[in-house]
This record gives sequence, structure tokens and C-alpha cells, in this order.
Amino acid sequence: MRPEAIAAMLPFLDVQFANPSGSHRFARQARAALDDARDVVAAVVGCRPGDVVFTAGGTEADNTAIVGTVARHGGTAVCAATEHHAVLHAVEQVGGVVVGVDRFGHIDLDQLEAVLAGAAAGEHPPVSVVSVMAVNNEVGTVNDLAVVAALVRRWQPAALVHTDAVQAACWVDLHTVTPHVDLMSLSGHKFGGPKGIGVLVVREGVTFAPLLVGGGQERERRSGTQNVAGAVALAEALRLAHLEREAEGVRIAGLRDALVDGLVAAVPNLVETVPRAHKVAGSAHVCISGVENEALLFLLDDAGVCASAASACAAGAMEPSHVLAAMGVDRAWAAGALRLTLGRTTTAADVDRAVSVVAAAVARVREFSA
Repeated sequence: MRPEAIAAMLPFLDVQFANPSGSHRFARQARAALDDARDVVAAVVGCRPGDVVFTAGGTEADNTAIVGTVARHGGTAVCAATEHHAVLHAVEQVGGVVVGVDRFGHIDLDQLEAVLAGAAAGEHPPVSVVSVMAVNNEVGTVNDLAVVAALVRRWQPAALVHTDAVQAACWVDLHTVTPHVDLMSLSGHKFGGPKGIGVLVVREGVTFAPLLVGGGQERERRSGTQNVAGAVALAEALRLAHLEREAEGVRIAGLRDALVDGLVAAVPNLVETVPRAHKVAGSAHVCISGVENEALLFLLDDAGVCASAASACAAGAMEPSHVLAAMGVDRAWAAGALRLTLGRTTTAADVDRAVSVVAAAVARVREFSA
């Protein structure tokens, strides 16, 4: 977390702990803080304060957008095959349609248009919501939401456009995203806020069936006593991320380039998964041939380099990421996937150490597996 976000939330964990739905003076103070946080989020996102719905995180926001829309309006939900599971599983749960992607992870616009046009022609039920992530959480690919939205408006004008923008806030000006979508998900811990707090931005006039009912908070779109401390901290972190975005983007892009170039030079049979022109600055995803990433990650962690493999453990065996599978990455390469992420705390010394540690770890894995 950003120190400023921690400082912002501390009073609401102690001296200002009142329920913002109450009527006494302390409750009104909490409500004022919540309203101020809503104003800050709206200013960064480019929406009205009333469009900001605080949730328990990106997963809840994604689920609400998909499941809530289908529950209220019926029809079909559509998403890309590389979506975060919070979207992908929600679409599958409501019997939706999953659309393929190209080799870089962009949604296949021809496939999307075929689904939309088919619905317009009455070949299958109308589409009620299309979800395409702004930035992929594993490989960093950026989708052109203006083009996606134009297709949806052309063929299924009543459908809602949702974007999981959880990975976008540090890298993309959200003002360029908001005009094209009806629903947008954010999560506090992705830009230096706390875990357990998120946002669903809801364009005026958009309706869905809420996942949580009861007290009618958040204009009856998300019942439950609001997490005032979390909302205040999220707003402060988002405000700072927005202010720093351009300068940090340039700095981190330079560090990412040095990291990937260093790995390519130091590690034989290592490739960058997605070209840099198609992705955000903080993503340094690579694939390494002839290496099992489970062993590699163990060695990296032991040496103090924290990474992930963009894979999941299923039935006791490491399975390739659904993102890489959808992109058509060969299983032999996907088995050696390595997801390295850079951010505001990353330094040039971190990059130098990572290159050295990864190169040594790969050499050791290959030595033992030869």
C-alpha cells in the first residue's frame, strides 16, 4: 500500500468508525468521508459521483456486471477467452459465449462481430452484456475498447459494454476508457490501496440485479455497510496513481525494457510473450523453452525474487494458463511461462538482480533436467 493511503484510512479504523448509514453526527462524518472518496474516484475515472459503486473488490464488481445484467435483462453474456476468471467463470455460469483472441491476446473482432450479428439476425438470443478487459492481468495486452464498443453499438445497441479495468489504472488514462463502456471494474490493491475494496462504475441509466440485497446502500446497487476506511484509502491511492501515471509509465517502461532485454541476452531459448507495443509498461511476461516453471519459481523465491508462472495447479499437475492457451502458445513454451511485474517501487537494482537470479535459476533447472 501507498503510505498516503494507509494514513488516509487509519482514522476510520479507530476514531471515526461510525456507520455512514446512521443519522448521528459521527455517522454523518463517515458519510461525508465516503462521499468525498466517491468524488475523487469519479474525477479520476471521468464519471458522475453517483455512478461510483463501492464493492468488496474487482471480483464482486465483475460478477455484478455479468450475473446482475443477465439476471435483470436476460439474454446472452459474451467475453474474451483471456478474461480474468472473475469474468470468465461468471459468463460460463450464465451460459454465455466465450470469444477467441489473436496471438497477442486481443479479442478477435471478427469472432465478436459474428456473435453480435448472429444475435441481430435472430440466430440466437440477444446479447445483453459484452465484457472485454482493458488490460490483461497476465500478459499485459491492451484492448481497443472504442472498437469493441462500436461493434456492440452497431449490432446489439441494447447490450451493455463492461470492462475489467483492474489492471489498467496505473497505465491507462481511465478518461479514455469510460466514454466507451457502461460498466467498469476497479480494485484498490492494484494501485496501492488496500485489499477488499473495489469499484463498479455504472453509467447513468444502466440497471442490473444486485448480488447483495438488504439495507439498500449504494443506491440499492450493493447493500451492506460500506467500508469507509477502504473507500477513503482507495480514493487516495487512485488519485496518486493518476497524478504519477505518465511519468511513472515512462520510467517503468525503461526498466521493463532493460529487464526483458537482459533476460533475452542472458537466457537461451527465452522469448517475450507479447510485443511491447501491444502491452502496458509494467508487464514483463516471458516464456522459456525446456523449463518447468514450478521448479523455476521455487528457485527464484529462494533467491528473493518473487514471480508467478501465470498457471494454475489442477489435479496435482501444473497446467498452462488459460490466457496462453487461448493465445495459441505452444504447451512446451507455456510450461516455462514466467510473469514478472514492475511497479512504482521497482528500481534499476531490482532489475539487475532479477536478470542475474533468473539466468542462474534457469541454468540450474536445465542442468538437473538434462
